Amino acid sequence: MPIIVNLDVMMAKRKIGLMEFAEKVSITPANLSILKNCKAKAIRFSTLEEICKVLKCQPGDILEYVEE
Repeated sequence: MPIIVNLDVMMAKRKIGLMEFAEKVSITPANLSILKNCKAKAIRFSTLEEICKVLKCQPGDILEYVEE
């Protein structure tokens, strides 16, 4: 898939765990895991906005396009 999700990298930089992050973003740990492992087919802008708020970052810090 040409879209890479660098969520785990940003979470590590901010030193925030999966459960704490899931709670702050209001997403289930299972859905967060799907997103982290690039298994998600889509993401809502509202979810992306919450992720960026919690991690204090830009969407481009989390999502990356790589040509196959």
